[in-house]
Amino acid sequence: MAGKYYVEGEARAERVNDLFAAVAPRYDVINDLQSFGLHRWWKRRLIRLAAIQPGEPALDVCCGTGDVALALARAGAEVTGIDFSEPMLAVARRRGGESGATPVRFLQGDALNLPFADGSFAVVTISYGLRNLADFQAGLAELDRVLRPGGRLLILDFGKPDWAVWRVLYFQYLRWAVPVFGRVFCGDADTHGYILDSLQKFPAQRGVDAALRQMGYLETRIHHLLGGVMGLNWARKPKN
Repeated sequence: MAGKYYVEGEARAERVNDLFAAVAPRYDVINDLQSFGLHRWWKRRLIRLAAIQPGEPALDVCCGTGDVALALARAGAEVTGIDFSEPMLAVARRRGGESGATPVRFLQGDALNLPFADGSFAVVTISYGLRNLADFQAGLAELDRVLRPGGRLLILDFGKPDWAVWRVLYFQYLRWAVPVFGRVFCGDADTHGYILDSLQKFPAQRGVDAALRQMGYLETRIHHLLGGVMGLNWARKPKN
């Protein structure tokens, strides 16, 4: 049975907003603990694959506490980060002020209705956000809309390993161990039990790749991280 933060349909955004308001103060600490610090390496991999050129406009959707947006800025991009959770954005803005990185413009907004013109960005990234949207295909369409022809799209999220044994072990870790971090640091196991709830309905890296190809992306790659427990999708938007 799913926890209280996972629902389908129109109510999902409100529940996810409640979730991130609850976890924002401890979000980065728990990420370090539950991934054994590996999330930092996975995000560095995303930044390398983004292949930022100096001055390129980049958008980080569902930017959370800002680590990917700030890393894109350090790589030389002109970055906008957008998230619908003000508590998470408050952490991002504070980190941005302390980091000394090129300033990032952090905005509150909806990933399914981005406040930008078509083709505004050379690079669009989303880390651990696509899985949280009420409609992941509508989310992909909106990311595609704001990406310019020839631009790069990068999606990092929890994955589904191809090897059945590894997938079972991984799902058991998410089911029994990860909620403990929510109980200890947030007083509520459901804040992190949500990860497995949401992942079970998410098509993960292979489904995202298939959806991008159906949308007309011809250049796509899947990077299976740690045997596929994380998926990093890279795609280049066709120029025509």
